Amino acid sequence: MIPLLFAGCGRRPRPVDDEIPGNRLLASELAASVDAGKVMYGHQDDLSYGHSWKVEDWKNDDLERSDIKDVSGKYPAVIGFDLGGIELGNKENLDGVPFDLIRKATLKHRERGGVVTFSWHLRNPLTGGDSWDISSDQVVASVLEGGEKYEEFVLWLDRLADFLNSLGGAPVIFRPWHENIGSWFWWGGKLCSPEQYKALFRLTYERMAEKKVKGLLWCYSPNGPLSAEDYMSRYPGDEIVDILGTDIYEYVGQDGLEAAGERYVSQVRQMLSTLEAISKERGKLMCLSETGLEGLVDPHWWTERLYPAIKGFPVAYVLTWRNAHDKPGHFYGPWKGFENEEDFKVFSEKNDIVLL
Repeated sequence: MIPLLFAGCGRRPRPVDDEIPGNRLLASELAASVDAGKVMYGHQDDLSYGHSWKVEDWKNDDLERSDIKDVSGKYPAVIGFDLGGIELGNKENLDGVPFDLIRKATLKHRERGGVVTFSWHLRNPLTGGDSWDISSDQVVASVLEGGEKYEEFVLWLDRLADFLNSLGGAPVIFRPWHENIGSWFWWGGKLCSPEQYKALFRLTYERMAEKKVKGLLWCYSPNGPLSAEDYMSRYPGDEIVDILGTDIYEYVGQDGLEAAGERYVSQVRQMLSTLEAISKERGKLMCLSETGLEGLVDPHWWTERLYPAIKGFPVAYVLTWRNAHDKPGHFYGPWKGFENEEDFKVFSEKNDIVLL
C-alpha cells in the first residue's frame, strides 16, 4: 500500500486518508502518466451525446457511442460531466443529461481504464438564477455559516454528496468553483472576497468529508492566463487541493484566426509554465482543465495550436469542451464527417497523447 500521494513520482508527497484508497489509486494513475511523459486527452459529455446524436434510453443503451471514437477509433482517456442541477434534486443536469446516465457512464469509463472529472454549474441560491447570474455580490456570503442561505446550501451539498456516494467509491476528479478569478459566475472575483471564496471551497470540502464521500481528487481551476500571485490569491490550501488546473479557450477576435491561434499558444504556455513552478513547489499534479476553439474553425487546431501549447509540460490531462447535439456550431471535439477531422487523428496518434 502506498501511504503517500505521488510517492516515487518526483513530487513532494501529501498525506492521504488511508480510508480513501480510491483517490490514491487515481492519483497514482495520473502521476504515472505524467512521469511517462504522456498527456491524457479528455472530452466533455462524450458518452452522453455528440454533434448529431444523444442517448435516448440510458437504461438499455450500452454507452459505446462517442464522437471521439467515431473519428479516431479510441475513446478519450478523460471524460467530463457536469453536476449542475443535482443540488435541486433534479433528475437531469443543466444540459438535459440524466444523472443516472452520468453514474452509469462514470462507472463504465472507469472500468475501461479512463478518468472522469466533474464540474458543477449550480444554481444561484440567493436569486434563484443560474451560475451566470451575477446580479448580487452577496451570494457567497449568504451560503457561508451565519448567512441566510446557509442551511439551504448545506442541503444542496448533501444532495451532491448523495450522488457522489452513489458511485460506490469510484475515484473521480471533482472541480468545483472553477474560473473563479473571472467574474462571470456568482462565486467569481468581483462577487466575493478571497477569504469568502476560500471559505466556500473549504465548506464544500468539509461537508463531503462529513458525508463520507470516498475517492475524490480535488481540482482548483481558475481561468487563465494569470500570474502566480493572482492564481494563488484564492487558493483554498494544500490540504484540500490535489490538482492545479486552469481553463483557457481560444477566441477569434477582429485580428483574425492566425493571431488568435498565436495568442492562444502563448497564453497556454505562459500559464502552464506558471503552474509547473507552483506544482513542483507544492507537490501537486497539473492539468489544462478546460480548453478549446468553438467550431474548430482552424483546420489545424489540434496539431498546430493545442499540441504546441502543451508540448513539454507535465500536464496530466487536457479536456476540450462538449459537442452540443442541439447547437450545430457549438462543438469543441471532432465528429464523423467533420471536414477537419483528419487533423485530430494526427494529434491522437502522437506518442505522448493518450486515448483509450
